[in-house]
Amino acid sequence: MTSTVKELVAAVTAVDTEAARLARERHAALAKPPGSLGRLEDLGVRLAAMAGTCPPPVPSAPAVIVAAADHGVHAQGVSDWPQAVTAAMVSTAAAGGAAVNAIAATVGARVVPVDVGTLTTGAVPDGVRDERIRAGTADLTAGPAMTADECGAAVLAGARVATELIRTGTDLLVTGEVGIANTTASACLLAAFTGADPADVTGKGANLDHGKTAHKVAVVRAALDRHGSGRDPLATLASLGGLEHAALAGVMLAGAAARVPVVVDGVVTGAAALAAVALCPDAAGYLVPGHESAEPGGRSLPDRLGEPALLDLRLRLGEGTGALLAVPLVRAAARVLGDMATLADVTG
Repeated sequence: MTSTVKELVAAVTAVDTEAARLARERHAALAKPPGSLGRLEDLGVRLAAMAGTCPPPVPSAPAVIVAAADHGVHAQGVSDWPQAVTAAMVSTAAAGGAAVNAIAATVGARVVPVDVGTLTTGAVPDGVRDERIRAGTADLTAGPAMTADECGAAVLAGARVATELIRTGTDLLVTGEVGIANTTASACLLAAFTGADPADVTGKGANLDHGKTAHKVAVVRAALDRHGSGRDPLATLASLGGLEHAALAGVMLAGAAARVPVVVDGVVTGAAALAAVALCPDAAGYLVPGHESAEPGGRSLPDRLGEPALLDLRLRLGEGTGALLAVPLVRAAARVLGDMATLADVTG
C-alpha cells in the first residue's frame, strides 16, 4: 500500500456507537409502535452512527460519481459490445442523456462523470472530469491489470473528486460506473475477496444473453489462477480490477473519512466496495447497499456488510441507477429521526 493510500485509510475512523445507541432510544420513544418502520429504523441508526450525532442530518445535496474506464480483458471476447461504447456512454452522461441523468434528476442528485481510464485520446468531452491514469487496463488473464502505483493513483483520483464535492456541499455520495467488460473484472474481484467460486459471481453483464457466460467464467478462473493466492488488498485490486473500481474505492474511503454516507450501486460498485473494505475495515460502516443487482454477484456486498440492499428492482445497468433510486429512502430514514414527534409529545 502506498504511503498516500495509507494516509487516506488512516483518515477513516469507526462509526459512533454512542450515536447509534441514542438513535435506537429515540426510535423507541417516537410516536409509533416500536420497530414499526422496519429497516428504515435500522438505516436511521446507521446514519446517526456515521454522522456521530442523533438525529443525523438529512442529506440535501447528493451527487453520483460515474467512474469510467476500459478493460484489457475485452480482448478475451467476454462482451458483445465494442469498447468504443464506454466513451460514448461517458459523453452521453455528460450531455444529460443517459439513464443516470434521468434518475438523478428525479431524486435531485448531481451527476459527475469521471474518466479514469477510457481509451479516449485527446481532450475529454465537456462536463467530464479528466482523471485518466492510463488508457484502459492490461489483459488481466495475461498479467496484472495495472501496476500498484497506477492502482494507487486511481484510488487517490477518486478520493480527490469525492473530497472536492464534499468541500463544496455534497452530503451524500452515490457510486456509479461505465466500462465495457467491467463485469468480468468485477467477478474476479468478488471471487478474490470473498472466496466465492467464479461461477457463482459471474453473469451475463451487458451481454444480450448467456451465450458468453460460460466463457466469462473460464476467463475469471484463468485470471485467478494467474493471480495466485495473494490477497493483499491493493495488490489484488491492481491485479484483477479496473481503474474505475480503484477510483470508486477511493470515493468510498474519502466519504468515510468525512463521515459522509456512501450509497453503493450494483455488482461493479459492490466489487469496488469490497476492495475499499479490505483496505479499511472501518469504511464498511459508511457504506449503504442501495440496490441488489440482478447479476449473480449482486449479494456479495450486502452479505459481507451484513446489511441487505435497500432495493431489488432486478436492475443491471450500472451507472449508479439503482443506488440513486435508494436516495429518497436515505433521506426519509434521517428525517424520521429528526422530525417525528415522540409518544410523550402526542399524549401530553
